[in-house]
Amino acid sequence: MAEKKPQTFANHAKYDPAFHFFLIPVFALSVIAALVHLLWHPSLHAGAFLVISIAALIALFKIRIYALKVQDRVIRLEERQRLMLLLPESMRARIPELTESQLVALRFAPDPELPALAQRAIVDKLSNADIKKAIQNWRPDYFRI
Repeated sequence: MAEKKPQTFANHAKYDPAFHFFLIPVFALSVIAALVHLLWHPSLHAGAFLVISIAALIALFKIRIYALKVQDRVIRLEERQRLMLLLPESMRARIPELTESQLVALRFAPDPELPALAQRAIVDKLSNADIKKAIQNWRPDYFRI
């Protein structure tokens, strides 16, 4: 198996070629084509085709968002468990103060950096991007969809 490229803040965003470079353009072009068809040949059929095309494009995005939300919920659970193991007793009661976005960002922090970074995230109300930028030794997540 080929070595994976080390993950960093600069390259951690993932594109799914089938989704980002095929499905989105195809569905977007179908909406444009349906709109043009409706303008050139107004009819109930052309209007219905436009509505169905728009519905399909919306469904495409909603399906993607639902999968990402489920993934975020799993990450949130995993990170809360990891924080329970790694944080000192005095900090454990503050875990619920972390937002979902902060928990998702903390997954990239390695175990030695996690306690201090979690405390900073709570106290300084760090954003997702600020947490990721503060990580010294990136803990990759190659399974993100």
